[in-house]
Amino acid sequence: MTRRLLICIAVALLGGCGAPDPNRQTITIKGSDTMVLLGQRWAEVYMKKKPSTVIQVTGGGSGTGISALINGTTQICQSSRPMKPEEKQQVRERRNVDVHEIPVALDALAIYVNTENPIESLTLDQASKIFRGQITNWKDVGGRDANIVLYGRENNSGTYVYFKEHVLGNADFAERYQPLSGTAAVINAVTKDALSIGYGGIGYGENVKAVLVARDASSPPVKPTMQNVLDNSYPISRQLFWYTAGPPAGAVKEFTDWVLSPEGQEVVSEVGYYPLPPATGSQ
Repeated sequence: MTRRLLICIAVALLGGCGAPDPNRQTITIKGSDTMVLLGQRWAEVYMKKKPSTVIQVTGGGSGTGISALINGTTQICQSSRPMKPEEKQQVRERRNVDVHEIPVALDALAIYVNTENPIESLTLDQASKIFRGQITNWKDVGGRDANIVLYGRENNSGTYVYFKEHVLGNADFAERYQPLSGTAAVINAVTKDALSIGYGGIGYGENVKAVLVARDASSPPVKPTMQNVLDNSYPISRQLFWYTAGPPAGAVKEFTDWVLSPEGQEVVSEVGYYPLPPATGSQ
């Protein structure tokens, strides 16, 4: 067998020998670690429907995705927080187009404890004081007499930014706070530490307990369910976003339209997040 034939066989196994498929289109997605499993699942399902489209999905955090959008190294930025005005301005200056914001799913930002922890609910104020280091013992919120261990996301994470803004009121995290590189790492740490607490997207909540959250001491604790997110009774719910430089076009628009369709939104539920209300998904 000739060397030329061996090369052709190897190439064929990877997609064919000869000229590249002129119809093949590549879409790049980068950003939120909270959303990376969702983005990968969308890509997997869509590529089965349209084999001529190759979708590359990577994480790194919302901030990383936003930087890539500014620099032109990704077509779609996944972000679990809204882009800041100054970030949108950087896109305008660097790429001479306006940012296009697309809500693609809903999320309950859950507060997680170990399944052995007897705590069932917290107020936002209690959660804030725990993560700011003002409450350091579980007995002060109705638990056992033991020190609280804090886990969470790094500051490049949109989830970190959202939690700091909406739970801590932009105060600093406690010195004992242990930042981890992804929500999966936070969940893994909480499953292994009976005295720990962490936070993250609802889609990651396996083998841990998501506590009920009350807006204040006079409000009822609320579960992070889809209905409670939709009616805004769960106090730390949020939209998950895609951002593009200018309105989506070509293959990116086709993919975006599918993501917002009933079929694409069904994938959101399969992954463990919450689909958009029907009217929200229209472009």
